[in-house]
Amino acid sequence: MMLPRGRSCLRAGWVLLALMVCGLARAHPPLQLYIQLTPVGGVLKLKPGIYSGPAVIKKRITIEGKGKALIDGGGEGSVIRVEADGATLRGLHITHSGRLFDDMDAAIAVEADHTLIEDNVIDDCLFGITLHNAAENTLRNNRITSVDDKVGLRGEGIRLWYSSDNIVEGNQLTAVRDVMIMNSPDNHIRGNRVVQSRVGMEFVFSPGNIVEDNTLEHDLSGFVGLYSEGLLFRDNKVAHLRDIPGTAFSIKESAQVRLEDNRILHCTVGLIANAPANPANILYLEGNQFIYNDVAIYFYGDRGGHVITGNRFAGNITPIAVSAPSAAVDNDWRGNYWDDYQGFDLDGDGIGDTPYTRYLYSDRLWMDRPMTRFFRASPVLEMIDFMERLAPFSDPKLILRDPQPRVRPAPAS
Repeated sequence: MMLPRGRSCLRAGWVLLALMVCGLARAHPPLQLYIQLTPVGGVLKLKPGIYSGPAVIKKRITIEGKGKALIDGGGEGSVIRVEADGATLRGLHITHSGRLFDDMDAAIAVEADHTLIEDNVIDDCLFGITLHNAAENTLRNNRITSVDDKVGLRGEGIRLWYSSDNIVEGNQLTAVRDVMIMNSPDNHIRGNRVVQSRVGMEFVFSPGNIVEDNTLEHDLSGFVGLYSEGLLFRDNKVAHLRDIPGTAFSIKESAQVRLEDNRILHCTVGLIANAPANPANILYLEGNQFIYNDVAIYFYGDRGGHVITGNRFAGNITPIAVSAPSAAVDNDWRGNYWDDYQGFDLDGDGIGDTPYTRYLYSDRLWMDRPMTRFFRASPVLEMIDFMERLAPFSDPKLILRDPQPRVRPAPAS
């Protein structure tokens, strides 16, 4: 590293001596002393090698590693803490944080604004990147893996706490616990990939977040929205969530949430949502694809009110499941494609001549008796369903009516 101009040779000698002494003690040179040598606004270009942490950044500097500088936290606390606005960390390999959940030991802990964290590799760290009371930061193109432990004993790959107006884009997270957004409004989260984790992304008391073009695969659960108004989920892909809690989208007590042009493939449940407790708590579903799921959508509660238009339902074992018939029948269903629609389109306008309706037949068994879910789509329930349709023992309950079903899927956007 080049010493800053204007520094005295005497001070340089003392600093280098300290580096040598610390290097002997720690086996690797400490990153903290290199940070102290770098002036405000300067760029610290680390040579290839291993540097020891933990380290704290308290001034606006840039640290670049070009993918060849490894920072080893030594299992103590967070590896790098950023407490200065405008700092940049780029191209570092960060590993071996502490293991304390109470302290949220992380690879990078940010308590500052306008920072840039990009192109870093993080592994063997309890938490990946945490933002605490931080605004207008950018987390971009980082690759993050948590500690090698059971999923519940890992930390969040990315965690935002009381942090707003941040950009989280292009990150790849593998085998972390969750991506947690809590009390953090108006962030833009796009182009990330989360695999083999617990909850893909969870929003709690975090209104106004834009979530688009993300991919969640092979996780235990997908997107979760709790008490968060005005969320927008657009152009996301959620696939292969096959465990019991494998729900692509879970929305509860969140007003004016929009799901647009998402692809939900091969999940246990595509969407689970409660009936709106008041007229404001409405979901808007438009242009989504629910394909090859066990249950495409499950509504619980005693009344509907959601707006569901222009979606595609194909290859699902059960398109709609409900806790009570009124939970779905009062929704505004219009212009959706249903692969089991049995009507015609004589005028060729792409809209069925008769409404699409769905009644509860054998579905009532597994909806009312969870133990019978094992037999879904089995020949036994298919026979019961046929008998119920042929000669119902009681009047079946209508759960949805789409007055303008599409006879062909809408073209992909």
